[in-house]
Amino acid sequence: MTTQQTVKVQLIRSPIGCQESHRATVRGLGLRKIRSVSELVDTPEVRGMINKISYLVKVL
Repeated sequence: MTTQQTVKVQLIRSPIGCQESHRATVRGLGLRKIRSVSELVDTPEVRGMINKISYLVKVL
């Protein structure tokens, strides 16, 4: 049985005033309010989403 690596992401800035695709990425990561935390499986797709909105989030 394998254990999957996870990554915790916290929203630290508001997506208001950002591009629509960046706001959609924030929602796709499961983040809603500022300081909300989402724990996701560490995949290349998730890493790419985090990289796209790196100025809005913090990896814990």
